[in-house]
Amino acid sequence: MNRIDTVGYDSVHQSNFRYDIPEGFHDYILVITTTPALFLIDGIISEYPAHTAILYPPNTRIWYGASGESYSDHWLRFSSDESFVTSFPQQALPFSVSDPEYIHRLFQLLSWEDSQLIISQLLRILFNKLHDDVLNTEISNHDHELLALRRRISTSPEQAWNISDMAAELHISTGYLQFLYKQKFDISCMDDVINFRVLKARDYLTYTSHNISEIAEMCGYNNTEHFCRQFHKFVGISPGKYRKTGE
Repeated sequence: MNRIDTVGYDSVHQSNFRYDIPEGFHDYILVITTTPALFLIDGIISEYPAHTAILYPPNTRIWYGASGESYSDHWLRFSSDESFVTSFPQQALPFSVSDPEYIHRLFQLLSWEDSQLIISQLLRILFNKLHDDVLNTEISNHDHELLALRRRISTSPEQAWNISDMAAELHISTGYLQFLYKQKFDISCMDDVINFRVLKARDYLTYTSHNISEIAEMCGYNNTEHFCRQFHKFVGISPGKYRKTGE
């Protein structure tokens, strides 16, 4: 169910405008700027260009304001239990809007409409468009970060990698990280970790005399049986047989 509390478009403020709600609201807040603006992200105030959007989830600090002589935006305060909102891939982080005029028109319609059914339909249309904007802009923006992450995994696969820490490092959700990683490298994050661990294990099996338990530990496994199962899954034979055959 979707419920709009307040909506505004073409709101104009002076150069000293700052909006700071330390505890956030119990509702979602969607802001789309039409002028350059300042946003507080991870404790740092940065300037973002006009036509920047940000979705603040409930109970999240809200901080934004003017960065020039004036500030204007469209904004929406609402509640929703719909997945297109609750699972929106980028929350509390700014992203670019590709079609400002289309977004402006949707905000106008949302402010004029009284029918709950039509409001819900308009909200879905709006978020579908914003979802596309996130995918179109953030995939390229995160490319270098994904490549750097994969390089670290490949050089140190034995580390205790997990999706939560990787996503936090890139300041995105775990689900969005898995989507981006799979799209970029055609393999999931954790399967890639296993893949590089197995590659390292193959080198140890071929070029060293370490026993299998030692190799398992050197490749990040606390359990030798678990290591053997994953090695067999990825290579097709056991570590012992791999060493004997020298494949």
